[in-house]
Amino acid sequence: MDKQIQNRVDLTTGMLLVAITCLVILHEWHVAAWMAPAKPALVLLLVAILAAQVRASRKVFVAVALGLTVALGMHASGWQLVVLDGLRSAAFIAAFFSALSTLRNVAQTSAAVQAAGRFLSAQRPGRRYAALTAGGQGFALLLNYGAIQLLGALALANAETEPDPEVRGHRIRRMLLAIQRAFVSTLPWSPLSFAMAISISVVPGATWSQALVPGLVSSALLAGIGWGLDTAFKPRLSVTPRRQTPEGSWALMLPLLALLAVLVVSVIGLSAITDVRIVGLVVVIVPVIALVWMLIQHWGQAPLQSVARRVGDYVTRELPGYREELTLLMMAGYIGTVGSALLVPLMQRAGLDLSMLPPWLLLVSFVWLIPLVGQLGMNPILAVTLIAPLIPGAETLGVAPTAIVVSLAAGWALSGASSPFTATTLLIGSFGGISAQRVGLVWNGVYTVLCGGMLSLWVVLYAFVL
Repeated sequence: MDKQIQNRVDLTTGMLLVAITCLVILHEWHVAAWMAPAKPALVLLLVAILAAQVRASRKVFVAVALGLTVALGMHASGWQLVVLDGLRSAAFIAAFFSALSTLRNVAQTSAAVQAAGRFLSAQRPGRRYAALTAGGQGFALLLNYGAIQLLGALALANAETEPDPEVRGHRIRRMLLAIQRAFVSTLPWSPLSFAMAISISVVPGATWSQALVPGLVSSALLAGIGWGLDTAFKPRLSVTPRRQTPEGSWALMLPLLALLAVLVVSVIGLSAITDVRIVGLVVVIVPVIALVWMLIQHWGQAPLQSVARRVGDYVTRELPGYREELTLLMMAGYIGTVGSALLVPLMQRAGLDLSMLPPWLLLVSFVWLIPLVGQLGMNPILAVTLIAPLIPGAETLGVAPTAIVVSLAAGWALSGASSPFTATTLLIGSFGGISAQRVGLVWNGVYTVLCGGMLSLWVVLYAFVL
């Protein structure tokens, strides 16, 4: 494609994403409802532009979405409403992704973030895994998948200083696993994770404030089991590794902690004084924090002009550059919504009623089912949006809505650790020079099974005992 034409396409893509994000914000904040009809039309235009540019594996998702839409139109009355729901789901995912990416954009150019990452990756072997797991959670909140990219690159740079290939190989594996497990351990509680955003949105009556504490317990299990396995199965080396003394001190983490505190306090504070959903708060709070942070970074170099230039670059270059990820995520949300509308009547005709299963078994099944279908290539967004309409109401199961969210988020986290088709395993595999399948099934096989068992017990304990 001619460069000038590509620039125009990228500009259109970026502006569409900004417009969709603004419409989602207006909807979440219950403002200007008259503009809502524009959202599905903009989503259709955006998907058409993205589909023309992405590789074949992403085009398949668009084709499946079209096929399901045709099937729905042929077999279901009121199919237009379902299609609109699917497009609204795709719009929300696009807006949430675009909002979170603003923080990633600013964090990647922060000297404080880079220094904190180098400090974590340079810790002594006895404490490096724990440091990367604990500190990596903070990076995951700020950078999302960018945390794996940043810390992974720093981990490789650190490992390259080790001359012995045996020690270097073990160091790379342990550091990369710590980074990946830090990331997945944020999924069950972080207000910035798709796991929380989607799970809360598809479970009626669920809120993030109610899911926060049990989500932190799930996070502690995921992080603690990872650390325990690393400690229990330290490699036996034929040589003594060279010890390093990291530059700096733990004070390097203070700016990161301060930023996280501002983020969490803002979310909790606004949640207490407004009736806006947590996802509606996040898509406003995160870009505002990113903008202020950007101003601080450029305070000494014509801040207004510098920030305006960076915002322009973000909209016209960086956002369109996520076309592959956006296509996958948006279509996963749409396919899940439309697919569930076809699946529900099929199950009813087959006489399958999930409410007949013991409630504890149903909740535990989500912990295992989501990572299981992840082995077949099903994105967690697709899995959760497809499963959610099939779940009997929380009152029918005799549990709180939060219990269902805890179960879905636990399965989502396990899929992030084990599925060879998720971004986490693909990124870790690329840094480690191995296949994503090996990362998911070999490096994380025992980890996934142990975490699945402990999370299953936790889900049952939370739902029926606490």
